[in-house]
Amino acid sequence: MTLDKHKLDGIEQITEKTLPTEKFEKLLTDVGYYRLGSAPAKGKRVKIWWRHETYRRIESIYSPDETIAITAYHIEELY
Repeated sequence: MTLDKHKLDGIEQITEKTLPTEKFEKLLTDVGYYRLGSAPAKGKRVKIWWRHETYRRIESIYSPDETIAITAYHIEELY
């Protein structure tokens, strides 16, 4: 649970270790990120990728029921 450990482009530093999904996703969509896709992650969690026209792509990890955002970090673009 490390949402507060990473700085995300375009978003104020998150100070909570986790956030409710609605609150976390509003932070992203308010600055222009949009959901790119999802996949299963370790521990029955869910991995979701976010894209932005200017900022780096984000990979986020959610609880198994997708109600809590656990962590999010930038990943390099794949070419």
